[in-house]
Amino acid sequence: MTSSRASTSFLGLGVMGYPMAGHLQKSGHAVTVYNRTEARALRWAEEHQGSATSPTPREAAADAAFVFLCVGDDDDVREVAFGDDGAIAGLREGAILVDHTTASAIVARELDDACRERGCGFLDAPVSGGQAGAENGTLVVMCGGDEETFQSAQPLIASYSRAATLMGPAGAGQLTKMVNQICIAGLVQALSEGLHFADRVGLDPRQVVKAISKGAAGSWQMSNRADTMIEGAFDYGFAVEWMRKDLGIALEQARRDGVQLPVTALVDQFYADVEALGGKRWDTSSLIARLRAFDSVD
Repeated sequence: MTSSRASTSFLGLGVMGYPMAGHLQKSGHAVTVYNRTEARALRWAEEHQGSATSPTPREAAADAAFVFLCVGDDDDVREVAFGDDGAIAGLREGAILVDHTTASAIVARELDDACRERGCGFLDAPVSGGQAGAENGTLVVMCGGDEETFQSAQPLIASYSRAATLMGPAGAGQLTKMVNQICIAGLVQALSEGLHFADRVGLDPRQVVKAISKGAAGSWQMSNRADTMIEGAFDYGFAVEWMRKDLGIALEQARRDGVQLPVTALVDQFYADVEALGGKRWDTSSLIARLRAFDSVD
């Protein structure tokens, strides 16, 4: 199977899928798109000359060598992938389905089994990097599947990513994304506490960041979120409600496997507090807003 100028379809044109599909088109691949809100698919097609839209996932997948999927959660994946009008019903033999949704390892294995029954390949391939990474084509992709399928799809994935790694069999990509979110949750909470503490004890938080960011305390979160956290600007980025969905997946996996995630469970509760403050769509760095709100109450 060649991937130099492949026929592809992209299902799901949210804040991530919309630019990812655009990068595929700009890389020279013929792209057919599907979105449950048809107007968004039509708008995407207007912006990307030479592309096409389809009314169902099945029709979008029918002529594609590669089918990319990026929707909200397990239920959304099942809705778009399965059933008479689902993408899997339209896959031709030898096609490859790549699911970029952050979902459970369970649904990844369901998709893998269904694709194998049709003589097709499958990768679960959740991404990290947020909307900015999707728009700039610099996402990090964590993949689960077999080596041959990964090698076939990797050149296309490269059009919107800076790194893609095969982590193991189907489900391994989703498990790795869980690790990613677990680590981020703890880091953002620690950074929130550090900045809040600096402010409350009379230090200049920006000067503190300047002093410690190049040492052991430095992190991506500190480099990219400290300034906006200090300013209290959260109307952008990866939404709290999405993070809670991701942490819920990780916590459920941990319960099934008997794994202790005490910090993750606590931070998930803190995000629930942020939602109660009206921050459902705030960036995940808004954990600091909870500290400020609770301190002001005290």
